[in-house]
Amino acid sequence: MRRVVLCADDYAIAPGVSEAIRQLIAARRINATSVMTVFDGLKEEADALKAAARDMGASIGLHVTLTGTFAPLTAGMAGPLGTFPALSALLVAALTRRLDPKAVAAEVEAQFLAFAEAFGGPPDHVDGHQHVHVLPVVRRAVLAATARHAPKAWLRDVTPAKGALNGFDFKGRLIGSFARGFARDAARLSLVTNSGFGGAYDFSAGHDFAALLTHFLKGVPEGGLVMVHPGRVDDPLTARDPLTHQREVEYEVLRGEGMRVILDAADVRLSLPEGMGHKAAA
Repeated sequence: MRRVVLCADDYAIAPGVSEAIRQLIAARRINATSVMTVFDGLKEEADALKAAARDMGASIGLHVTLTGTFAPLTAGMAGPLGTFPALSALLVAALTRRLDPKAVAAEVEAQFLAFAEAFGGPPDHVDGHQHVHVLPVVRRAVLAATARHAPKAWLRDVTPAKGALNGFDFKGRLIGSFARGFARDAARLSLVTNSGFGGAYDFSAGHDFAALLTHFLKGVPEGGLVMVHPGRVDDPLTARDPLTHQREVEYEVLRGEGMRVILDAADVRLSLPEGMGHKAAA
């Protein structure tokens, strides 16, 4: 059986999301989560996650956040309204090299420090909200900060596994195009990455998520990673993020009785492969 990582993104974006992720970790339905560090109450969320993940073999990572309708930890990344830029604006600035590298580095540094303070140590892995960690300018800051603060952590390479592409999968291919050379750049700093990525889709309600998840898990190789976004919708989530109802759809599939069938059908087990940490098998 292939060992893969099934990672829930956006821990700490809202209480309903955090609680759902903790329940899934405790039930061994996922074996990783990525934490946003820019909201109030991080220490309490960290303590609850550590308790739920104790002896579960779960990887707890930093979800570097540089986009969204909420405030950054540092002034340099704040726009006129005091919030992060939209993804489209950040993407254009990064690709045209107009993104301030000092401002990005300062914000990334602050998020690493916030994680360490809340969790009592460095992250087990590092990735990015809306995959910003692979973009020009941001990539350099994230890799440098990881090498400095968490040299034993693994990083998320969002290059799609061919078998995990959903049809032509424009979204997955586009995300993968931004990640070109990311694994090579990480290796130059003696940092490791996952081997193949799946989980990208348009989050519309018309999808059969159970079928999608089976496809993603079947399609990633040994050492691959599939991202998910489970959660319960509450007022903080609605105020902070447009992805709401589909989180509940994903949560119900992940916690349901059919999840064991999905894992068996994909012939995978949720475990960190060799070189991606020293956690016990999930």
